[in-house]
Amino acid sequence: MAFAAIAVAAFFVFPYDLAFLTRILIMIVLVLSVDLVLGYAGIPTLGQAAMYGSGAYAAGLFAIHIWADPVAGLVVGAVAGAVVALVSGLVLMRTKGLTLIMLTIAVAAILHEIANKARGLTGGADGLRGIDMNPVLGRFEFDFIGGTGYWYALAVAALVYAGLTVLTRAPFGLSLRGIHESPERMSAIGAPVYWRRVTAYAIGGAVAGIAGALTAQITQLVSLETFAFALSAEALIMLILGGTGRLSGAVIGTTLFMVVHHVAAANDPFNWLFVIGAMVLAVVFFLPAGLIAAPTALARLTKGGRNADRT
Repeated sequence: MAFAAIAVAAFFVFPYDLAFLTRILIMIVLVLSVDLVLGYAGIPTLGQAAMYGSGAYAAGLFAIHIWADPVAGLVVGAVAGAVVALVSGLVLMRTKGLTLIMLTIAVAAILHEIANKARGLTGGADGLRGIDMNPVLGRFEFDFIGGTGYWYALAVAALVYAGLTVLTRAPFGLSLRGIHESPERMSAIGAPVYWRRVTAYAIGGAVAGIAGALTAQITQLVSLETFAFALSAEALIMLILGGTGRLSGAVIGTTLFMVVHHVAAANDPFNWLFVIGAMVLAVVFFLPAGLIAAPTALARLTKGGRNADRT
């Protein structure tokens, strides 16, 4: 509720930055998918862009050739992301460590090349254009200033957050935490570790597909950059900044990264990466659990100082 209240306030405080704020909301959905896969299930990945791009292209093609309804497009994007994650996950989840990470990157690279070669369908390097969406729920048309797109993205992000909250607190989510901590122990008590990991990866793919579909519908353009390795890497950095294994950490980390990125790049287009790098190093060294753990760390530090004074 606090995050939703801040998002509503941001609409009125920054009315001329709605495109940027909408981008933050879309990235929050993508980082939430990474958090489910990595933070809860313990599946290291640098290829979440594979599902994100699949959802974007699927939603874009669906709008152009079949039906331009936004909600239906979200469903198509989610299905596309889930299918890609499920098919690849059947192989990927049989590996671990560096091999798994490299294979996730390879899947995204393969899909990138397929989209590039299928120029007649995807537009190739020129991107998929001509996406003209119908009004949301048949009433709210996408406007030039981005108001409808912002509220639409906010509603989707809130629903995804709520759904993942329920999922991670359910027995399935708790079993994912157990698998993350000790796959051997979970296997010993009879938990189907392999299939739970495949399922988590597929659900994470569906969420990433929703993020991609949002991008296609709101920007009305899909480019090959949706499969870029940089997108997966940035999503992972955002999650690390906020804190893995906590959905609120994904929201905090994404917002902080994108705001700092926006401000730093605007002030120094050539050296803004220095600011991002310094911020990541500071969090990794002083708050290994992410910014979500800052209140706890501060409370311990304050308590330790009081105890020292008493001594």
